[in-house]
Amino acid sequence: MSGPRCPQCAQPWVSPRLLPCLHSLCDPCLRRLGALEGEPGGAARPVLCPVCDAEVSLPPGGVGQLTPDCLAGSRAGAAAGCDLCADGAAAGRCLTCGVRLCPFCCRAHRRQKKTASHSVTELENIKDCSQARKPLFCPSHPTEELRLFCEQCDQPVCQECVLGRHRQHPYDFTSNVIHRHGDALRKLLKNTQQHMDTLEDVLSKIDNVGSAIGSRAEAVATEICLFASGYVRAIEEHRDRLLKQLEDLKVQKENLLHLQKAQLQQLLLDMRTGVEFTEHLLMSGSDLEILITKGVVSSRLTKLNSTAYSTHPSVDDRIQFSPQERAGQCCGYEVFGAVLNKVVDPARCTLHGEDLHSARQNQRTGFTLLCNDTTGERMGQGGEAVRVTITHKDKRNCAVKPAVYDNGDGTYCISYSPEEPGLYAVCVCVKGQHVQGSPFTLMVKHKFREHQGVFHCCTFCSSGGQKAARCACGGTMPGGYQGCGHGHKGHPGCHHWSCCGQVKESSECLGGPPSDTSLRSLLRTVAL
Repeated sequence: MSGPRCPQCAQPWVSPRLLPCLHSLCDPCLRRLGALEGEPGGAARPVLCPVCDAEVSLPPGGVGQLTPDCLAGSRAGAAAGCDLCADGAAAGRCLTCGVRLCPFCCRAHRRQKKTASHSVTELENIKDCSQARKPLFCPSHPTEELRLFCEQCDQPVCQECVLGRHRQHPYDFTSNVIHRHGDALRKLLKNTQQHMDTLEDVLSKIDNVGSAIGSRAEAVATEICLFASGYVRAIEEHRDRLLKQLEDLKVQKENLLHLQKAQLQQLLLDMRTGVEFTEHLLMSGSDLEILITKGVVSSRLTKLNSTAYSTHPSVDDRIQFSPQERAGQCCGYEVFGAVLNKVVDPARCTLHGEDLHSARQNQRTGFTLLCNDTTGERMGQGGEAVRVTITHKDKRNCAVKPAVYDNGDGTYCISYSPEEPGLYAVCVCVKGQHVQGSPFTLMVKHKFREHQGVFHCCTFCSSGGQKAARCACGGTMPGGYQGCGHGHKGHPGCHHWSCCGQVKESSECLGGPPSDTSLRSLLRTVAL
């Protein structure tokens, strides 16, 4: 409940009224809010309580229709002074005339003849506060005290109200109905208190969970810090390993280069010595001197010319770092990143597969690309830029779109399904360069036709040579006539295959089964 002063203006109460949220404001403050007040007779208007910010609705009649806060007035009255002398603080109240009295006026009130019969009660000893309050008067009839309660309108009324607009309404004295309405309020109060207990329990649990969350967050933060510090140590150790590997690799390559350089410098020096000696001999020596030293000089120059040496540096500058490469465990953490010395050499990459140069129409086939480094060793890792094109040599706009799958171990599976038969050109490139054997030709043959019927290969022969003979599948004999090889007279000759191109020996031929020679010939013809 509100205190003895208005929470809005902090001044003593002046006609305090209750908002639906049970917070009180004095009448001037409510009216000064302006935008909060509804027009008389208009619809209810939602406003925000200045105390709790709850949205409440004002009655259509405006601020004047709000319920007066009697409790706020009584609290203010308890802090007020004496109504008679206005000098001392109120210490009691006359229950008969309702005035506030200071201790001196209380004694005088009892002694005076006119008020000696009045009942004066001290405020601090009153348990039932309602006995110490001033009588409440009817707002419609200011001279009439509110002593009755209209059951139909659910509000206190005076005697004039009962005789007026509440005439037909059931009513009773407030002392008779207070128990029933008070019990209803106490029941609601009890239910509300139970909800309060539940809410307090929930709030307590929320506070406990909030504290637990804070504690758990601190513990997890500690775990994260430990994990991060450990991970940082692992990364730093892995970094040191990588740098050492890099340094070792650099020293190894430099040593190999220095060795090759020393060998080539020595060979060059030997050759220069031989060249200078030979040139001097040929320019300054006599014929006899040349002939005398020719053998030694020839032997030396021949030996120098036959000395094998590489025209390329023994090592290259290809050193790479692969940050996505798995590098195993370090200090219990999985780390990534590796120094790679192997670099793919397209000229050493090879193609493998049984169907490398042949395929069948509308059948998926493929081959394998094996990537090797400059020394011919398998790369052992994927990630290379592989590009494959398959284009028809006779049909300009006919191409096959292959699928390239990286196995991650240095091999790549290339699969495709040609839709048109014919001769194709296949190009396989790694890093924009053709691999070994690329480009190459691919022959795509017609697809197999699967025979759905039951037939005899000598259908035409068994029919007596009728041109209209049909296979069991319903097809006619293809092409012209070819001899069946039976060799009997009067046989007009026939194909030894059905309309579907399938060859099969049959004893139903009029001349008997065909010879092996003729059958092999026919098989070759079908294959072609």
